[in-house]
Amino acid sequence: MSAEAIVPLEGGRRLRLLAYAGVPILIINFAAPYVGVLSLPIIFFLKNRLHLSAPETARFNLIVAIPLFAGFVFGFIRDRWSPFATGDRGHLVVFGLASAAVYAAMAFAPPTYAMLLVGVFLVTVLMQFVAGAAAGLASGVGRHHAMDGQMSTVMNAAMLAPQVIATLIGGVLSGLLEGAGAATAARVLFLVGAGLMLAVTAYGAFGPRRLFDDARAGAEPHRLTPGADIARLLRTRAIYPVLAIQLLWQFGPGAGLALQYHLANDLHASDAQVGAFYAIFYGGFLPVYALYAWLAQRVKLRTLLWIGAVLAVPQMVSLLFVRSAQGALLAAIPMGLLGGIGQAAFTALAIRACPKGLEGTMMMLFLALFWISQRFGDLWGADLYQHHGGYNTTLWVTIGLYAAILPILLLVPRRLSDTIDA
Repeated sequence: MSAEAIVPLEGGRRLRLLAYAGVPILIINFAAPYVGVLSLPIIFFLKNRLHLSAPETARFNLIVAIPLFAGFVFGFIRDRWSPFATGDRGHLVVFGLASAAVYAAMAFAPPTYAMLLVGVFLVTVLMQFVAGAAAGLASGVGRHHAMDGQMSTVMNAAMLAPQVIATLIGGVLSGLLEGAGAATAARVLFLVGAGLMLAVTAYGAFGPRRLFDDARAGAEPHRLTPGADIARLLRTRAIYPVLAIQLLWQFGPGAGLALQYHLANDLHASDAQVGAFYAIFYGGFLPVYALYAWLAQRVKLRTLLWIGAVLAVPQMVSLLFVRSAQGALLAAIPMGLLGGIGQAAFTALAIRACPKGLEGTMMMLFLALFWISQRFGDLWGADLYQHHGGYNTTLWVTIGLYAAILPILLLVPRRLSDTIDA
């Protein structure tokens, strides 16, 4: 980003803009059926009530994640189209309201496999428009004020905090879904989802003018055709190391579904213990994100990238020595702490690599690769776990993939990584 494009902010306004940008991301991730409060109960429902195997559950997740794989399309629509000439406000209002309507319909339908498949798929499609607006809004503000590292912290914390809370209560909710009141429990869950998306709609309609005006001030009018904009994105060489890192970082066959089945089947963890494991694991990232926000103003991004990548390699090693559910809970602590710097640094790099005016496209592409890697990693991990040596095989493969990030860091352009936050 050129120096003349940077508009530094004084501390109070900077903190307010960071907080404002995090609010819609936080609510969306509470409401999303693929990461939020609803995600874990749905997985447990498929596993325990519908008796799906690990590969079958992975295939369900793969199907409903198809809209996530195409997230960059929704980001591109955000960058090119302004509903009712209101920019990100229009996207939050129109698609937030549509998502709430689908959730409301799901609440009064029987909780069958077909309903879950179709309903989750439709909600995921609609929520990508909302997520594209929120991600583009946050990254645009972060770039405009040279606070990429701090915005990365806000975005990652807003995406992660709902997962921590969801995993803490996920075991309890899954118990309700297994009982005689499954239909009632599902109705409550989906109505909660509808309510949260109505909150997103309200934020789009009545949210702080300062945030939305600031994002527009940092944007440029479109002078290129859609095809030329896509070509401009593809010609931006700086994005390719970022995307390669994201693919390897998120493609952990031992970090997703295989781990959940290992905890439940091999270590005999209860649903509540599985939820507690993920809460501890995800919770370990949060204090490290806070540390990263402080470091980003004092240490060059290139240094933080190397520190994060080196710490990420042994992130899951402790699981090789775990033989009980209680041991897994202890292992979750270093796992979360070791992964935080890398996650924040990789996201900050993605924000810096965004071509001007295509912030939504780039950040949704970055998120799309998260889901592509995770879902196909789940498929491979489930196969390795069930047919090729069990869980330890998935662990060694994951460690090797994380190590492969290190040489890719050499390809990151210095113009993106040799500066600190303003």
